Amino acid sequence: MSDSKTITQTPSNFIRGVIERDLANKSFEGKTWAGSPGDASHHRKAPIDQAKIRTRFPPEPNGYLHIGHAKSIFLNFGLAKDYEGICHLRFDDTNPEKENQEYVDSIKSNVSWLGFSWEQNKTTHLYFASNYFDFMYEAAESLIQSGYAYVDKQTPEEIRINRGTLTEPGKNSPWRDKSIDEHLTWFREMRDGKHPDGSMILRAKIDMASPNINLRDPAIYRIKRAHHHNTGDTWCIYPMYTFAHPIEDALEKITHSICTLEFEDQRPFYDWILDRLIENGLLSKPQPRQYEFARLNLTYAVLSKRKLIELVEDKHVTGWDDPRLPTLEGARRRGYTPEGFKLFTDRIGVSKADSWIDFATLEESMREVLNISCERRIAVLDPIELEITNYPKNQDEDCFAPNHPLKPELGKRVVKLSRSVWIEREDFMEEPSKQFFRLYPGNMVRLRYGYVVKCTS
Repeated sequence: MSDSKTITQTPSNFIRGVIERDLANKSFEGKTWAGSPGDASHHRKAPIDQAKIRTRFPPEPNGYLHIGHAKSIFLNFGLAKDYEGICHLRFDDTNPEKENQEYVDSIKSNVSWLGFSWEQNKTTHLYFASNYFDFMYEAAESLIQSGYAYVDKQTPEEIRINRGTLTEPGKNSPWRDKSIDEHLTWFREMRDGKHPDGSMILRAKIDMASPNINLRDPAIYRIKRAHHHNTGDTWCIYPMYTFAHPIEDALEKITHSICTLEFEDQRPFYDWILDRLIENGLLSKPQPRQYEFARLNLTYAVLSKRKLIELVEDKHVTGWDDPRLPTLEGARRRGYTPEGFKLFTDRIGVSKADSWIDFATLEESMREVLNISCERRIAVLDPIELEITNYPKNQDEDCFAPNHPLKPELGKRVVKLSRSVWIEREDFMEEPSKQFFRLYPGNMVRLRYGYVVKCTS
């Protein structure tokens, strides 16, 4: 936390500069779109894409969205809108053990609530990574056949040890240089369920001595027997996210793949995968480009998905929509508005510098929006009873209060006045100080929207 800073300066959005530069340089000129995601042959004879840019919001459906996701939603959908583009809603569902339809439905509801749609030009841009599993498998076989991937039978512990450290190079797996035919056979056996979970993985063949530890032959497929919410029990092997991510972007013709900073060190592998599959003829140029921004760090808020799940499952809160939680479901129930989130994200900006945002900035944004639109109501939180002794018993009358002090068109509401009135405890003192000008014995005050009263005892 000591390396971070609190936002005080004028917010910026460096990604806008990137997009404007790309548009000026015609970096994606000639990009085609066949009306749906697909490989190189699918898009080859398609018309020029009418979307100047394509972004995506790619949540994993393994939990409910929180306030931090609102920043990414407004960023990706907002940039697409501002630059005559399209934003895809894509579910990165490559980990079947943690994902289910409940989270899919909630995420769709949250995105709609914030004011965005994945429908554009009569096309639904709602996609699932799992819909590309067939192509990902084909891509993996292509990498094996071209010498860029191999099946490794080392144990997880052996792989960890041989990976090396930040200061020491890794060691090649003894399985690395087996024949292409052997690796292809073993991978197909993985696909056919002939080997137990964790007994072997498919790895990219890059460089075990690379200074970037993420390029030391990273895993791209693992055996995992688990029911998938979308594909059922069709697959017993699943792609790693870092392998699936660039492929999904390329199939969907994404131009600007906007991620949080933890993926910055993965960008070389992202580009490596795309370069190899373009080289093999499975994908086409221009290829997507990944850019990273700082995730939202909000003071006094727990945004860790793991910790939020623990709070819910251990019954510390009433559910995912508990207004004490920083989930979008909870914020919605708390009275937060999409317009407030829009103002908040505009104010904090987008940068690559890690920073902490004071929770008060979010509350102030919400208050500013609500102040413009909300009708007023009165509540007494710590009441004491005031008896108006010269007011008739068993009688009341109507007083009229404006619904909004600056918007007379919103009309007025009735506030009942009777002999018994409740006031805030802090508005009365028996022995007041010289600076106390509210109600005390002998003093007179006006009841809001009512009469002047004098405290007689």
